[in-house]
Formats: sequence, structure tokens, C-alpha cells
Amino acid sequence: MEPTTEKAHYLIREPVWEIARFFPLQGDWTEQDYLNLPDNTRVELSDGRLIVLPMPTISHQKIVQFLLHMLERFLVGKYESALVLVASVPVRLGNGRVREPDVLVVLEGEINQKQDEFVEHPDLVVEVLSPSNRSNDLVDKRTEYAEAAISEYWIVDPQAKRITVLVLKRGKYIEHGQFDRGQKATSALLKGFEVDTNAVWQKAGL
Repeated sequence: MEPTTEKAHYLIREPVWEIARFFPLQGDWTEQDYLNLPDNTRVELSDGRLIVLPMPTISHQKIVQFLLHMLERFLVGKYESALVLVASVPVRLGNGRVREPDVLVVLEGEINQKQDEFVEHPDLVVEVLSPSNRSNDLVDKRTEYAEAAISEYWIVDPQAKRITVLVLKRGKYIEHGQFDRGQKATSALLKGFEVDTNAVWQKAGL
């Protein structure tokens, strides 16, 4: 019988599905399991389930960078201990939930942030919607961020060219405003902070 040089199929550019057996089943993941994942893994944790995040587009990243710059510039001289961070920084929400907002603000971050693995108790979070992940940001995260008592939630929708600002009232979010093209989005939490929506879309090339 002639010796074969053919390699096993699982050694030739095929996913090694068997490795999944080393990880918890969906519904059984804990915060520690999540934190043990490689640092470059774009996933979130919600009620024991891993949620794989879509890779951000260039326009998505341009919006994130623009808002980061706007927030940092506004906070200088007003909140000297504030932290403004961008994804992928895990935010521990409690109840087995860990999310990675596109942008987050912790007003007393330099004082209260005691560890380096994740953030707790942000004051404001921003999500830039992706076509494949809209319901996660519009429905699931709206509920989870409210239950975690995050004071303000900005939803940036490049498709609709709209920024929605939600504020926490009695444990639930209500609309502070919907801001379309040509308007300036304002914050209820950060008095005086505003973002020209036209500038956002122009920065992203939309």
C-alpha cells in the first residue's frame, strides 16, 4: 500500500471546532470566563451568553474618534478627574453582563477607578449603530444600561443620520432628544456640551 501524504482535514485550513469543548456553553459564561478570553476578542457578555461584535468600519471609527475628541476637549477644565475611553474597554454592568461601549465617560474616573481590567459605573456611554447589530444597541443595551444606572446613553445612527440622547429617570430611559442632520445634539448630564450632527457625518464621509 502506497504511503499517503494527505493530511487530516482538520489540519488543512479548517476551523478546529473541537476546541469549543474547552469553553462554557452559551448561557453558562461567567464574568471571569469572559475576562480570560484573549484581549483582541471582540465579544460582550450578557446573561451568560457571548455576543460577537461586528468589526467596525472606517466611518464607524471616524465617528468614535470625533466624539472622543469632542468630549475630551469639553471636559478639560470642568472635570479634571474624568476618563473618556473607547472600545474595546469592558464595562462591568453587574448581573453577569459586560459590555464594550464605543465611547464611555467616567466623570470621577481618575479617583474611583481602582483596577485596570474593566470599568464600573460610567456616567455616559455612546454606541454607534452597525447594520448587523442594531437591535443589540437599540433594545438589549438600552435595557442593560438603564438597569446599571448609567445616567446618559447616546445612540448614533449613521444610517438615519440621527443622534438620540437618552437620560435615566426612575430606572428607565426617556428621550432627551432626537437630533437630525443640521441640528446640535445636547447632553442633559454635561451642561453645555453639544455636537453638530453635520460635523459628525462629514467627518465620517457620509
